[in-house]
Amino acid sequence: MEKRILPLLFYLCLCCGISALAQSSPTTAGTGKISGVLADSLTGKPVEFATIALLYGGTGNSAAVQMTSATGKFEFAGLQPGTYELAISFIGYRTKTVKQLQITTQKPAIVLGTVRFAPTATQLKEVTVQSLRPTITQEADKLVVSIEGTALAAGKTAYDVLATSPGVFVDPDGNIQLNGRAGATVMIDGKLTYLSARDLRSLLESMAAENIKNIEIITNPSAKYDAEGTSGILNINLKKNTIFGLNGSVAVGANYNGADVGYSTTGSINYKSGKWSSFLSLDMARRVFGREATFTRVFKDEGNTTYFDQVAESNGVVQGPPSVRVGSDYSLNDKHSIGFMSYYVTNKLHADFLTDTYIGSAPGNYNLFVEADNYNTNRFSNFTGNLHYAGKFDTLGTTLTADLDYVRITNRGFANFYNYSTVIGAGEPAKRDLLYTETPSGFDIYAAKLDFTKPLQNGQKLEMGLKASKVVSDADSRFFLNNGPVPVLDARRTNHFIYDETIYAAYANWNGKLRDNLTLQAGLRAEQTVSEGELVTTGEVDPRDYLSLFPSVFLQHKISDNYEINYNYSRRIQRPNYGHLNPFFSYRDQYTYWLGNPELRPQYTNSVGITQLFRKTYSLSLSYQHNQDVIAELVRIVPEDTTTIYYVGNVNDLRSIGLTALVPVKIMKNWDTNNTFVLSYNENSVIVEERQVINDQVYYMLQSNHTIALPRKFKLELNGTYYSKSVHALYIIEPRWWVNGGIRKSFLGDKLDVSLNVNDIFKSQRLVLGTKLDDGSVSDFDQYFRTRNATLTLRYNFSKGQKVEERRRNNLEELNRTGG
Repeated sequence: MEKRILPLLFYLCLCCGISALAQSSPTTAGTGKISGVLADSLTGKPVEFATIALLYGGTGNSAAVQMTSATGKFEFAGLQPGTYELAISFIGYRTKTVKQLQITTQKPAIVLGTVRFAPTATQLKEVTVQSLRPTITQEADKLVVSIEGTALAAGKTAYDVLATSPGVFVDPDGNIQLNGRAGATVMIDGKLTYLSARDLRSLLESMAAENIKNIEIITNPSAKYDAEGTSGILNINLKKNTIFGLNGSVAVGANYNGADVGYSTTGSINYKSGKWSSFLSLDMARRVFGREATFTRVFKDEGNTTYFDQVAESNGVVQGPPSVRVGSDYSLNDKHSIGFMSYYVTNKLHADFLTDTYIGSAPGNYNLFVEADNYNTNRFSNFTGNLHYAGKFDTLGTTLTADLDYVRITNRGFANFYNYSTVIGAGEPAKRDLLYTETPSGFDIYAAKLDFTKPLQNGQKLEMGLKASKVVSDADSRFFLNNGPVPVLDARRTNHFIYDETIYAAYANWNGKLRDNLTLQAGLRAEQTVSEGELVTTGEVDPRDYLSLFPSVFLQHKISDNYEINYNYSRRIQRPNYGHLNPFFSYRDQYTYWLGNPELRPQYTNSVGITQLFRKTYSLSLSYQHNQDVIAELVRIVPEDTTTIYYVGNVNDLRSIGLTALVPVKIMKNWDTNNTFVLSYNENSVIVEERQVINDQVYYMLQSNHTIALPRKFKLELNGTYYSKSVHALYIIEPRWWVNGGIRKSFLGDKLDVSLNVNDIFKSQRLVLGTKLDDGSVSDFDQYFRTRNATLTLRYNFSKGQKVEERRRNNLEELNRTGG
């Protein structure tokens, strides 16, 4: 029965889309037409993307709205006889009205020719007013942080801007938390990146923040978005290239983390000519990382106690040839465009993990010393390709977009493990145990997506879409004993795992006004997952087939111009990571290892929230989340052989209630701040050996970003973050805090930016955590990931071509609200 439901939804959605498309022009359409070309009254050049509203004469009611084309053309067709007016508006120009346009059966076509459009007086002055603080706008289902034209963007990267957005925290590996919750998804221009956390960070570090229009922070995404991800979506919208000819930037930077030196070189070129708009970006870097840690473990077993005191150090470097990102868009005509984007990166990782472990019956009373030296090498490659189409079918805003994606990821890794065990006081030589692993793996990802938008009467809007994706993962892990002249395969710790997953999705989303100050958006998304995991080594096969529904509701209530309330509800899913489903044996030392879990189940999240917005600037949000079958790292201590096993499993429940406040404050004329405060109660319910363990905690987070404009075009930025004590699954995480600072200076007419940034100035961003275990056993961590580092960056922006006034493309959602 369930297998028939989603194909039926596909059919109904497609039929509705075709039916709506067929009705995109009114059945009572006439033969009248009004056309012309909009031109700048001073330069005579076409004015592109200006808004032209067709009004019924004498009433002010809108008949249709459209934008001028790249050549300034506009045309309204299918008009009934009558009197019409044109209202023309655009940023930097005086609003213009053309009245008394009479359509009759005898004269059905009006050709206006060239319509002169006058700039405002301030348009003539070459003065740039730059805001220190980004504008934050609360919409029904998202928070929009406008980056364009702010000091925040000057001389910075997309990664820098994202990491200091309200409520966002990015760890050294690139994993992203939103309002203290892990599992945020990053999109660029509404498209998934299909990159690992570290490679996503590399991509964002290669993108200049000046190219960002805004960042959408979507804590409860609507049905239009993939249901994957539990804490929300961060969508980075890039600016359209508005300079004809050639422009771009180059940058070089050096980084020191206290132990090693890294560097980065990036370059981007944009070219716009006629109907073509293309870009090319390159990024080559040597990225260094490392950590220093201590691990304390205590094993309790029938009156016997064993203590482990371990000190660890890790060093790593990732480098390779330049990564390449290239794309182009071509306008077939005023209404249809096609394009492509591709990204390729390959790099090689060299890392070590060196530990010294003392084992005994009491602290300081040790009888065994183990030195474990692990050396890992991996060649990583990622190719991503995208083909896309966008079409506009009428002047009301009916659109159809299509995307095809292909991703190929490969890893070719191997590692050596050298273990030396010495009995303290015995006077015997160390016992040697040498191991070797080969871990080749790969992923093929295919995806196709179709999105349809249809404006309805009275400002209503209907969105529908289909998506299908397929992932094939192949991981062949081989473990060898390497104590002799030839490595010997260890069949117990060797496996070959193939995972195949297909997801079919369909959604419908409706948006409209219930009354003048009340807007409702409601949607439903259906996703059917068909997967099969095959452990080739043993012949075990685990097929799965399940259908999930994801409703979402958003209600926006505007009480007054300075106060509004937004209500929202959504349901989401987090499927297991492909690697976590693989029962893979990952070795750290002879007493510590990590195991995959083919029995993992998807995690479901129900979220409810209320957001109050004051003076269009300050917001206060109350949210509640109930997570079922939470996917989390767990620890199992085996006292019999003093072994610690880390694995990813399903925690029963996580309940969270939180309060989030966004408070921008202008301290002085040249000193702006953005402040985020989160107060939350989290309760984890975990079943450990058939016993329920409750791990709960009230915690708070404070983030404060300061931007200070100094004389002589210097800009100072300070960022401070504090996390109180918190919990996750069985872990108890101690408080942590850090302060980052940076200073920038512009030269050569703002073409050259020089910046110096220091992260974790006080070396306080330590991760200290313990594990809640009822039997008296202990597993504690104290780790520092070398987050204190200094980076010097030089960025040069160049342009060769015809400069034009920046023309912001009108947001189609705003056009759709005009109705018809």
